[in-house]
Amino acid sequence: MNKRVGMVLVGGCLLLVTLSFTGVLAQPAGEVDALVTPKRAEVLVTVGGASADLPAYTSRAIQLAVEAVRSQGGGTVRLNPGTFEVSAPIRLYSNMALEGSGPETVLRKTEGFRTSFVIDADWGMIKATVQDSAGFRVGDGIQLYDDANNQGWEVTTAVITDIDGNVIYFDNPTVNDYIASKNGTVSNSISIVSVVDAENVRIARLLVDGNKETNDYINGCRGGGIYIHKSRNCEVDEVHVRNFNGDSFSWQVTENITVRNSEASYGGGLGFHPGTGSDRSVVEGNTSHHNKEDGFFLCWRVQNGVFRDNVSYANQRYGISIGHKDTDNLFVGNHIYENARHGIYFRDENEQNGGHRNTFRQNIVENNGTTGIEAYGFYIGGNTNDIVIEGNTIQSTGKGTQVGAIYIGSNAKRTVTGENTIAGHPGMVKE
Repeated sequence: MNKRVGMVLVGGCLLLVTLSFTGVLAQPAGEVDALVTPKRAEVLVTVGGASADLPAYTSRAIQLAVEAVRSQGGGTVRLNPGTFEVSAPIRLYSNMALEGSGPETVLRKTEGFRTSFVIDADWGMIKATVQDSAGFRVGDGIQLYDDANNQGWEVTTAVITDIDGNVIYFDNPTVNDYIASKNGTVSNSISIVSVVDAENVRIARLLVDGNKETNDYINGCRGGGIYIHKSRNCEVDEVHVRNFNGDSFSWQVTENITVRNSEASYGGGLGFHPGTGSDRSVVEGNTSHHNKEDGFFLCWRVQNGVFRDNVSYANQRYGISIGHKDTDNLFVGNHIYENARHGIYFRDENEQNGGHRNTFRQNIVENNGTTGIEAYGFYIGGNTNDIVIEGNTIQSTGKGTQVGAIYIGSNAKRTVTGENTIAGHPGMVKE
């Protein structure tokens, strides 16, 4: 491995960073050797510990490494074992990887802090006057909201660029009018790792600790333990997000996102949340459990995806929830059990917006309804058409209140069932 010292511009300062070059793959047969396009070795920057290129265990050190890799056109940031304190989202860019050393690499959210506006923060502003700025530092991530604009895309997320007394400056203009008298708030609740407007990104072998007990909730449209937005061809592998006050994994407006071998546990929101137009997701080998809401929540326009060999249990709402224009997905080999309500739930949508043409094969759906609410293995509500449920095991063994295998609402059409193994309750209930 070769190493070179390079310069990277971060926050207006030039910093020296050691860049490691790991060598070049063998040249494919028939290609000319460096006649027009130079060969480039893979760039590798390590973070954490005395032997690393950047020794600090902070999100700032990780971001410096990311910027160094970005300046070289891409490469890998590798995190050594240890606990990294995260005060701002680690933002990744195209053609790069963030790799840990397994569960020994922990990204832990710093202590939470919030304060109120003193003056309204109107639409398009990049500063806010607050009651108390003492808990913020330049470089921290923040979210801004009030009682009228505190959900979905209404929230503003940003990074603090300067602090002058009780005025904080940030890099992303506000997306709403936030009113001081409506509990206008600035909080340091953030995503831990974010990918925005990027492609060909890999996140792997990490443990994310959201420190939920001290941090405010951040909704899954604007943030997540792992958050991907307006991006494509990205992969998340062997990442465990635990104790995050929001959605553990959220990807919105995306193409070709793969999430595999990962875990969402004890979160304050959804476990896995693809949505807002996410096409061709591959979600396989993941586990979602003990989350406040659904294990897997397909939001709006989740289409042409494959959900394979996942496990969803002990979540406080549904095992899998499907709804608005969530069409043409395949669910195979999943185990959905002991969730608070229905195992697999189709939300109430009109025919134009229904979750049509979803297929379920070789899944095990059992013992849902753990809070005493009457539950079904499959609950097909709304105007939901052309659902295929074949070759599954749907059963109750006495745990929970799963009272039937498949409930078909009065407005659902053309539900196809066959060769399902059903035990412990009726097979099909029609409204």
